Parts: sequence; structure tokens; C-alpha cells
Amino acid sequence: MGYYTPQEVTDVTIEKGVQKAGSNTLTLLVLGFLGGAFISLGYLLYIRVVGTAPHEWGSIATFIGASVFPVGLVCILLGGGELITGNMMAVSLAWFDRKISFGQLLRNFAIVTVANLIGALFVAYFFGHFVGLTEGDFLEKTIATAGAKIKDPFWVAFVSGIGCNWFVGIAVWLSYAAKDFSGKILGIWFPVMAFVAIGFQHVVANMFIIPAAIFAGSYSWMDFLMNVIPVYLGNTVGGAVFVSLFYYLAYKKSAAKTKEEEFKEPATFGE
Repeated sequence: MGYYTPQEVTDVTIEKGVQKAGSNTLTLLVLGFLGGAFISLGYLLYIRVVGTAPHEWGSIATFIGASVFPVGLVCILLGGGELITGNMMAVSLAWFDRKISFGQLLRNFAIVTVANLIGALFVAYFFGHFVGLTEGDFLEKTIATAGAKIKDPFWVAFVSGIGCNWFVGIAVWLSYAAKDFSGKILGIWFPVMAFVAIGFQHVVANMFIIPAAIFAGSYSWMDFLMNVIPVYLGNTVGGAVFVSLFYYLAYKKSAAKTKEEEFKEPATFGE
């Protein structure tokens, strides 16, 4: 059998969440930097693939770009890395199951978020701006992509963030479900490709593309901040509620309730 059942994946994910919450600060910082960098490198690949595609290609170009973007999450989940959007699902599930404290959850979120930001800024500045991979012939696409993220009002960006991390959360879930290397890649690839093709907003990806445009002389850090706040909150809801909470209620809470009912003594009636 090459995969775990959804009930088994719930337990696997809880165990992963406990491990993540218990990781020391240095480990989270190093792996968080890698997580932010890998997602950014995936987005850089997207820009390089679609940046000079003819306008006549329309959504076909977007689909091609979306097809290569998942390499970032593959590197994180199979090579090693901490990504805040994935942790919003896994660590939250461990908290729902009362395996970790709320303080541990907040600590993990805070450290990984900062480390992801550093990794994303590193790729945006050194590879995007210094080397020039998001500029030159690709600058128009970089600015247009960042601008499309920034222009969304607060609640639009928030809801878009929910949709994004619903997909990313289930991609992580499917990766945990597969037992072999190729199965994990397939489980990651399609949901991530879907969210990119649709255009949902991912906070770590935005930590790369918006600063890349800023380093090139467009937009401001206030534009960046006003985008990442609603997207971060939306991503949290998408991963923690639409994946973790729903599966917790389906496979842990209901299972515990069923087991409790099985062990109840039969009702006694008066003689």
C-alpha cells in the first residue's frame, strides 16, 4: 500500500506538527530561511518561464508558469524546510488535538514567518535585483504580477489567501499521505499548480515578488505591508480552518465521540 488513509494522515500530520512545534530556534531559523528561499526560487522560475511569453498565449502562459512553480514546495517537503503556510495546517492540527500549547504554536509561527521573509528577501534582492533575473526583459512581468497582488482590497486579499492555503494545506496533507517519493511529488504538484493558475495569494510568494518589484524601483514597503497582512490572515484561515479543523472534526473529534459511545454502559430500566 503506497499511501495512508485520511484517518492515518491525521495522526501523521499531528505528529509532524508536534515535531515542528518542538524544534529549537536555530533549526526553525535555518529551515525557515530555506523554505522562504525555495518558494521564491519557484516563483523566480515562474517569472523566467512566462515573463517574455507572447500576450496571445493568454492563460496558457499562466498554466505553463503554474506547472513549474511547485518545485519550491517539493524542495521544502522532500529536501527539508519550514514554510509558514504549511505549518498553519500541521502545527494547528497538533494544537487542535491538544498535543501542543497555544504558546508553542505562536512561537513556531513567529520564528518561521521571520525566517521565510529573510529567505524571500534574499532571493528577491540577490537573484532578482543584483543578478537581474526579475528585471531587464522580465521587469514588466515582475511589476505587473506584484501590482496585481497589491491592488486587491483588504478583504479580497484575505479571501484569496484562504483559497491559496486551502490548496497548499491539502498539498502538504497529500505529501504526508504518500509513502514513496514520486507519490509525494504528485500530491504536492497538482494542488499548488491549481492555486497559482487560479491566482490566489500566498504570503511567502508575495514576500518575494513584491520586494522584487520594490528593489526595481516600483511600489513601496507600505504597499508590501498592506498586502501581506490580509494575505497572512487569509492563509492562516485556509490552512488552520479549511484543512486542519475540518479534518480534525471529521477524523479525530468524531472518532473520539464514537469510541466514547461504544464504551458507555447500556441504559438500565426500572424493574
